[in-house]
Amino acid sequence: MIKVLFVCLGNICRSPLAEGLLLKKIQENKLEGLISVDSCGTSDFHIGELPDERTLKNARQNGLILKHRGRQFTHDDFKHFHRILVMDASNQQNVLKLAKTKEDVEKVKLIRYYEANQHLKNIDVPDPYYGGEKGFQDVYDILNRSTDNLLLDLRQELNS
Repeated sequence: MIKVLFVCLGNICRSPLAEGLLLKKIQENKLEGLISVDSCGTSDFHIGELPDERTLKNARQNGLILKHRGRQFTHDDFKHFHRILVMDASNQQNVLKLAKTKEDVEKVKLIRYYEANQHLKNIDVPDPYYGGEKGFQDVYDILNRSTDNLLLDLRQELNS
């Protein structure tokens, strides 16, 4: 089984949305039991909380139901996950501070690494927390494209 972890700051906007998107795609492609998904935040701001109401609303408008409860990234996540996909460079640095081995470091990538457009691969997913509905939809669109390409990559790995 390939285990994927999405990481943002508070685990209430971007990372639970990415988790929900990939879970839906795993179900649609009948890959349950082959790929597992979770999300977390680098901060302890929202441990145990549901995603932000605006994230939940955006998810519903796009056919997703999010049930995730916020949790904080720990060093143990390096042991349990094969891919650790962060939303921005700041959170990437926070995750990498906990890495102890070269293997830990190699697991960590920006989620937009999976964007089809080569020029976007090192770009952050914007944090919609302080913005309006358009920002949440923009994040959904970015994560939808990125998780499409991530799933293609995961399928290739499963078939090799």
